[in-house]
This record gives sequence, C-alpha cells and structure tokens, in this order.
Amino acid sequence: MMVCEWRTFSTDSETYSLKTFEEAVGDEFEAMYFKENEEIPAYIWTVNYVIMVKKYSKVLNDILFEKIPRNPVCE
Repeated sequence: MMVCEWRTFSTDSETYSLKTFEEAVGDEFEAMYFKENEEIPAYIWTVNYVIMVKKYSKVLNDILFEKIPRNPVCE
C-alpha cells in the first residue's frame, strides 16, 4: 500500500519519526510503500532517493536503509 503521509515505525532498537528518518538519510520524505500485513515500510521515496528498507537480522527486528539515486545523471 502506497502512503503519502509519514507513518512512524519502530524496530527493536529505534523508533523512526519523520524527523529522525530525514536526519538519518539526509533527504526529505515524499512517500512510503508497505507490503501486506507489514508494519515497517519496504520502500521509502525521498526527493533524491528511493530507499529500500532491509531487515538485516533474523533474531532482532533491525533494519538498514539502502539509498538508490532517483534521477541518476548519465554522461
């Protein structure tokens, strides 16, 4: 489900508000996508990036953000 308003979400170690997210990635939020029955978004769009939210632990509920440029410049 695509959402255009920020929804605060939490892991075992952190709660991500709009402010903490934007500080962590250094860019401004635009939209987020949640897979069915998930509380943590799978993708988050910012002005300059598409951010894949990846779970990196099978034991703990922890994530990392992988930033992919939205409009790469090819020369």
